[in-house]
Formats: sequence, C-alpha cells, structure tokens
Amino acid sequence: MTDLKRKILNDLRVDLSDEFDRNFQRKAFFDKPWPPRKMNGKGSLLMQTGKLRRSIRCRVDTDSVVWETSERYAAIHNYGGTITVTARMKKFFWYKHKATKDEAWKWMALMKVGSKIQIPQRQFLGDHPEVRRRAEAVVQRNITQAAQELVKRLV
Repeated sequence: MTDLKRKILNDLRVDLSDEFDRNFQRKAFFDKPWPPRKMNGKGSLLMQTGKLRRSIRCRVDTDSVVWETSERYAAIHNYGGTITVTARMKKFFWYKHKATKDEAWKWMALMKVGSKIQIPQRQFLGDHPEVRRRAEAVVQRNITQAAQELVKRLV
C-alpha cells in the first residue's frame, strides 16, 4: 500500500507540475486569465524575466505533494494583496523611471512612503477544479494498474 501511495504522489507531482508551469504560458490560472498589466511593458508581468517560473520546486512528503518557491514576491502575486511603499522602493522606482523613461515608474516614485499599492491576484499555483479532476484521474489510473497487477499475480 505504501508503494501505491508513493506512486500516486509522484505521478501527481509530475502531472500537476506540468500544468502549473503551463499557467505561465496561458497567462492564466487554468481558465481564469491574469489581470493585464497596468504599466507599460511587453508580455506578462509574471514572465518578464522567467525567474519566478524557474524558481518553483516540488517535493513529495509522506502524505502530500508540496510546491514552493524561493522568490519572496511569489505570494503577493499568487494571492494578491496590498504592499506599503517604502523609501527603498521609491529609490527603485526612480531608478526604473530613469532607465526606461516610463511615466508609470515616475508616478510610483512620487508616491509617499506609507502609501498602499494594490496587487491583483495572478494565481499560478493552488486548488482549482482542474487540479481536482487531474488528481482523481491519477488516483484512478494507479488503483486500476495496481488491481490489474494483483490479479496477474493471483492467477
């Protein structure tokens, strides 16, 4: 039974890791498109450098499959939320404005320390009906294969 559980968890890791990676190609969380960028720029906000996408790792624990990333900004994008402007952020915004001449960076650089910026949710990991459907299919496939192997051994 432990081998069956381990196989199911490993198959889930492979199958769902591929699907979560495809969310970056889709620029959506399965069928839910990410909100468009407010600032000028090409492509998807979460695909500017590809660093976030490459940072996602998956591990199989005793009873679960866990996806994680080392990127500190991953959670604010995956769940959405509010960030508070700091003096350090203002310096970065000025640097980006000078480098790109983009007025949106200037607008952000002129914000007061303590101002709030709303980050919309651009989910790339988590629960979804498609995740549950795929998980059920992986479990069913593995149980069917295990049952067929058991029958072969008994016959």
